[in-house]
Amino acid sequence: MSEERQRVILVDDHPLFRKGLAQLLAAVPAFDLVGEAAGGSEGLALCLRLAPDLLLLDLNMKDMGGLEVLRGVRAAQLDTRVVMITVSDAGEDLVAALRAGADGYLLKDMEPEAMVEALAEAAAGRIVISEQLTHLMAAALRGETRPRSVEAAGLTEQELRILGHIANGLSNKLIGRELDIAEGTVKVHVKHILRKLAVRSRVEAAVWAVEHLRASGQAQ
Repeated sequence: MSEERQRVILVDDHPLFRKGLAQLLAAVPAFDLVGEAAGGSEGLALCLRLAPDLLLLDLNMKDMGGLEVLRGVRAAQLDTRVVMITVSDAGEDLVAALRAGADGYLLKDMEPEAMVEALAEAAAGRIVISEQLTHLMAAALRGETRPRSVEAAGLTEQELRILGHIANGLSNKLIGRELDIAEGTVKVHVKHILRKLAVRSRVEAAVWAVEHLRASGQAQ
């Protein structure tokens, strides 16, 4: 991860949890908590004004839900990584968040050390999902029509390389560095990969890759 401190905004309508997570972040030199909000609309306004590196977002809030805030952040095209932190372990909530563009989905009952580690990973450009939820993502995908093999997907060699890196949780910027190509070129390839795999998010692509690339011996 870069040595620059990650500017973080925390949005959660539960005062005790918000205070606890704020204290946790304060103990980590890599994070700089620049704002807190007790509701979605206030949080979105704060995020649009401060453009943080990382937004930690509750899923269910009374005034404006986390998904709505997430869509607002994505519509504004901010270069902000968004991690949902929630009590919901429902598969449909996980899938909805990831399809709306979340970079992570963590459960509030995680151990503090595991939470900090996951947030550091997210800040470094990796996708983070609470370990016990990854099977829900795979199960949700199995019920839909997807290419059943690498050959059926029709991916090029470069697309396979990029997909392998996506499966390892790397961001477009990090993939560009690994393959010595421009970030914009990676974005174009990712768009083609999503279309060929008939998925709507890179996390879904990563789940497909884990199941199919490793089965065919082409995993990174």
